[in-house]
Amino acid sequence: MAATGGGTQQQQGSQSRFQVTSKKYAGGAAAIVDLIVIIVFTILGYMAHGLAGGIISFLIIFAIIASLSIRVVREWNRMAVLRLGRYVGVIGPGIYFIMPIFDSTPINVDLRVISTPFTAEKTLTKDNVPVDVDAILFWQVHDPENAILNVQSYVNSVMLAAQTAMRDIIGKSQLSEMLAGRDIIGKDIQGLIEDRVHNWGIDAISVEIRDVKIPNDLQSAMARVATSEREKQSRVILAESESLAADKMIEAAGKYVKDPYAMQLRALNMMYEISTTGKNLMVFIPTENKGYSMPMPLGVLGIEEALKRAQQSQQQKPGKKGKDDS
Repeated sequence: MAATGGGTQQQQGSQSRFQVTSKKYAGGAAAIVDLIVIIVFTILGYMAHGLAGGIISFLIIFAIIASLSIRVVREWNRMAVLRLGRYVGVIGPGIYFIMPIFDSTPINVDLRVISTPFTAEKTLTKDNVPVDVDAILFWQVHDPENAILNVQSYVNSVMLAAQTAMRDIIGKSQLSEMLAGRDIIGKDIQGLIEDRVHNWGIDAISVEIRDVKIPNDLQSAMARVATSEREKQSRVILAESESLAADKMIEAAGKYVKDPYAMQLRALNMMYEISTTGKNLMVFIPTENKGYSMPMPLGVLGIEEALKRAQQSQQQKPGKKGKDDS
C-alpha cells in the first residue's frame, strides 16, 4: 500500500513474476491530502454541531473520500494514474490512494497471457487460391506504460495487427505449404506480429493455426488427385507383385520338371488345402501311376501326353488329304 506500506509494496514488486519497467505512482502525498481533508471536515462538524456533528461529519467525509480515492488493484493488473490529464505512473498490486477530482484511473492493464482468436477470410495465397484461416494468438503485456501511452486500445490493436500479419503471410505462401507446414506459417506470423507490437510493450508468445478451409470444389479436386495417386501406386505394386510371382512360379515349375516327386507333394498339398474347410467337394479323377510310389493326377502328366497325341494327329492329317487327292 503506497500510503502505509511502501517497503512492503517494493518487496511484492520484486517477487512478482511480471517484469514491469513502468514508472511507479507515489501515493503517499494523496493519502496525506485525503487525511487532511477528513480532519478539516471533522473539525468543522464538531465546531458547528458538537461531538455528534463531528462524528457524523467524519463518517460522511470518510465514506466519500474512500469511494473516490481508494483503488484496489489485483495481482495481475496495473492501473494508469492521470493527474489533471497528465500521466504520473501506474499502481498495483494492492491498495492505493489517489487524489479525488485531480487524479483518475481510466485504464486497467492485464499482465496475464491472453489468448486472442482471429481469422482471415477469402484471402488469396501465392498460387491464387482463396482460403479461410482460423488461428489463435497468445500474447502478454510486459510494459504497461508503453501499452497505455503508445497505442489507443492495445487489445483491439493487437487483434488488427494479427489479422493483417496473417494476410501478409498467406499472400506469400503456397497452398501446399500452408496445409503441410502449419507450424512454420504460425512462426512466420508470430515474427511479423512481434515486429509490429514490440513498441507497444507487448510480446507475441505464439501463433497456433487451428484450421485452413479451402473451397469445396477444390477439396473435391484434391480428393480425386489423392485417390488417383493411391490407385496408381496400388496398380504399380500389383504389377510388381505379379511379376515377382511369375518369376517364382517359373522357378518352381523348373523344380517340378526336374523332380516328379516334388510335383506329387505339391498336388497332395493342394488337396489338403482344399479339404481343410470341410465345405468343399472333392472328386478324384482317374490317375496314372507312371511307376512311382504315389499316383500322379491325370491333369498333370496325362494332359501332356494328350497334347502330344493331338499334335501327332494334326501332322498326319495333311498326308491323308494328299493321298485322297491323288
